Amino acid sequence: MLATLLLASSSSGAVGSVQPTVVDVPSRPAFIKMPKLRETNARVGQALQQNTLLRTQKPGRMQVQLPGGRGFRLGGDALLRYTGQQLELKSGQIIAWINPGQKRGDPLKIRTPVATASIVGTTVFIEVVDGQIKVFSWEGRVQVETDAGHRYSLSSGQQVTYDTAKGWQPVRALTRAELDTRRERSILLNGFNAEMETLPVIEKELGFTQ
Repeated sequence: MLATLLLASSSSGAVGSVQPTVVDVPSRPAFIKMPKLRETNARVGQALQQNTLLRTQKPGRMQVQLPGGRGFRLGGDALLRYTGQQLELKSGQIIAWINPGQKRGDPLKIRTPVATASIVGTTVFIEVVDGQIKVFSWEGRVQVETDAGHRYSLSSGQQVTYDTAKGWQPVRALTRAELDTRRERSILLNGFNAEMETLPVIEKELGFTQ
């Protein structure tokens, strides 16, 4: 089964590194497997090749800077393939973003077992766990198109979910309490040393700061 999620907003950010690079590994286990090489521990400064596998086990996490002011954080029991053209999330959690003020270019695509996400300037959270998928907009407009032709539109603080038994569920806005709890407990928003350029936008957009 394949669905297509189109995620977009109007904001972007500063130019990033020329080559995809690991910029933070705040907790382990976290691993990198280059094509035709053995899996090794992820390390800061490590450059990624096409078709590199990235893997974390709880409580492992890592952050990668991509070209064009783009970045992502990976965590949980996660497995992701960087193809050079897109990110293929097999399992676990990801937050992906494009820096504020970044000139528009090709969208950053994130493929999951049932969806392909394409983001332009937004900050999106995706979780793939036990046959369930959550797509949540931390900030910006998110458009979702499923394989059946259904379209959903998310704005900041809204989420759509998929379950193998129930299919796609209606879009809903998280409550103030849910937002506060998620901000406080998120393993991908907290505890990193490397900067996440869209975090101030999230703080302002969802009312976490004055």
